[in-house]
Amino acid sequence: MGVASFGERLEKVYRLADELEAHRDDLVELAIKDIGFSFRDNHQEISVSVERLKMCWRVEEILAGRRSICQEDQQEVALALSYNGSAWLNIVIATIFLAGNRVRVKFSSKGSDIARLLESIYFPIFGREVTFDYRPGREFIEWAIRDECVRAICVFGSEHTVLPYKEMVLTHKKRLIFEGPGSDPFIVLNDASFEEAIQDLYEAKYSYSGQTCTAPENIYVQKDIYHDFLEAFVEKSKEAKVGDPWDPDTIVTPLGSPLAVENIKRQLEDAKKRGGRIVLGGKVDGNLVFPTIVADATPDMLGVQEETFGPVSFVIPFDAPSEVISMAKRNRYGLRAAVYGEEEAEKIASALRGEPYMHEVPDIVFGKFGTVSVNEPRSESWRGAFVVKAVGGYGYSGWEWDALGETFKLKQGPKLLSLETTVLEA
Repeated sequence: MGVASFGERLEKVYRLADELEAHRDDLVELAIKDIGFSFRDNHQEISVSVERLKMCWRVEEILAGRRSICQEDQQEVALALSYNGSAWLNIVIATIFLAGNRVRVKFSSKGSDIARLLESIYFPIFGREVTFDYRPGREFIEWAIRDECVRAICVFGSEHTVLPYKEMVLTHKKRLIFEGPGSDPFIVLNDASFEEAIQDLYEAKYSYSGQTCTAPENIYVQKDIYHDFLEAFVEKSKEAKVGDPWDPDTIVTPLGSPLAVENIKRQLEDAKKRGGRIVLGGKVDGNLVFPTIVADATPDMLGVQEETFGPVSFVIPFDAPSEVISMAKRNRYGLRAAVYGEEEAEKIASALRGEPYMHEVPDIVFGKFGTVSVNEPRSESWRGAFVVKAVGGYGYSGWEWDALGETFKLKQGPKLLSLETTVLEA
């Protein structure tokens, strides 16, 4: 790559952080225009991204005893990114680069203007060590699997997009690392701190209008406090200003994906047929989905089983810890779970928590979660994510197919892309 040391690579990442800060206004403007995220969320995202890029010195210790997966000048890592972000995606690019890899990155077509701005920022710093690709997403993934110079492929997106490529990955002897959706449980026990749980739920649910893979979607509340908690959550949700993403006070803006809007409509119709009560919202105006709360939800509802990816919550009552453990495990995704409570909280968390880092599994594992927090807001449990905090999960929330060696390996659990785009030193 022409970069002699980790220190020199780190210096380039620091320069990137400074340039993101310098181009803050331009990035916010394009993120609002291309994706529709709020002025508030975009500003916050840049601040968090710059902070995490400045933490990247800690990656050197993580990589001890490992070397880049790319050993020849023309070899590279292909990275396909999702549409739900602008500034934070640079953390992913930077950590793969810090591992000593050339990176070819494909932004979502929804963020093509963002990609072009970032390309103009990257080239003076990284030259050809980080390149941008504008071909369609599926074409990019198929090219990356087939091309002999690509050693690993990282994909952020839907499991429906990635699952069909398993045989291709095996045939072409690649490593494919997938970061996918979530349908995260948020569990509130009778002895929970009411105010803390409500505040965390509000902030995590409506950030990016619910368009994050770690947004809580299935809200399980123990029956003794169910009605009071539901009423409080409804009242708090009414505070979320809806509408113009340029307004600094706006919380909920139009969704970036028409498909997500159609899925939400379908999920709400299904919920009503199955006895759910829409106690707030339910209104959809074009791509604008108003904050919506479905009470008396059940685990068999489509909105509980699928990712919602919008400002919609399904609130489910439960009696005993064993019941909520069983309900939370009945999910195709396993990214993050949150538990609020005292006496039984850690017991529930332990039953849901997977291993601390990605590990080999015989088949896709359901009923475990990569991150489980207890009485801790998402902003804390996600601190340092992608840099020093391993991210990822179980079920269809993510995996690694590793066909580089003599035997194929399937791995699941939280991961660091800096680590997963390296191999052990010979």
